[in-house]
Amino acid sequence: MSDLLRPPSTDSTVAEEAARLLAGLRAAPSLTHCITNAVVTGFTANALLAVGAAPAMVDIVGESELFAGIASGVLINLGTPTPEQRAASLEAVAGARAAGTPWVLDPVAIGVLPVRTALAQELVEQRPTAIRGNASEILALAGMSAGGRGVDATDTTEAAADAAQVLARRHGSVVAVSGEVDLVTDGDRVIRIAGGDVLLTRVTGGGCALGAIMAAFLGAARSLEISPLLAVAGASLVYARAAERAAGEASGPGSFAVALLDALAAIEPADIAAEPAVLAAGGASA
Repeated sequence: MSDLLRPPSTDSTVAEEAARLLAGLRAAPSLTHCITNAVVTGFTANALLAVGAAPAMVDIVGESELFAGIASGVLINLGTPTPEQRAASLEAVAGARAAGTPWVLDPVAIGVLPVRTALAQELVEQRPTAIRGNASEILALAGMSAGGRGVDATDTTEAAADAAQVLARRHGSVVAVSGEVDLVTDGDRVIRIAGGDVLLTRVTGGGCALGAIMAAFLGAARSLEISPLLAVAGASLVYARAAERAAGEASGPGSFAVALLDALAAIEPADIAAEPAVLAAGGASA
């Protein structure tokens, strides 16, 4: 698979649209419905609040479908898929699809673990607006690998590039592979975003919070008429730049987690619009 580079203006397009999304999110906070990992619920909610969204952690059967219909965006994260959460996730996806609400699937630690893997395969058939995972999770979801070591990836982002495009084309989704360089694709176009910091891997919820912010950005993108591809890439860019700022102030994982929330709150649309966004962007052919 080879990338066909687009003109340099692609960089500014991603950055400018990310800046528009951040400004739009803060002007009209996206109500972001999260069914997520019990380990990271608080951190995820705080990250959404910091970036300008309005979190709602509704994972109760009988309520999740209703709430997905009124939310701006929905996150389904499979980090701790209890029976209640599994049923609530299916309800929420049904509600999101009926209302046209964009939703994100985060297939945490799938592959070897059978319960969450079966649920992820069932959910992906419902055509998520976006799928976010590490390289091993994306490979496993595409049926090209047995997965990583729990929540940790054992594959590189580039190793999952083909799988990401296969998933995107098969399900009509934007697929984001998180790593040292994030890869975002709609099955045709590919955007790579450099940045972030290794301390994201030393804090519980670093990737989970990104999935929630993607759901918030997708919610904001509807009123701004910005494509899901650019919404997901924009969320990745804003998060990466905030992580870089936080790492510059932190002395370790504990202070980094706090500094990341502060950086998400402090980063301005002008900061994003002024920076190159991608390493490469363009079409790709399998």
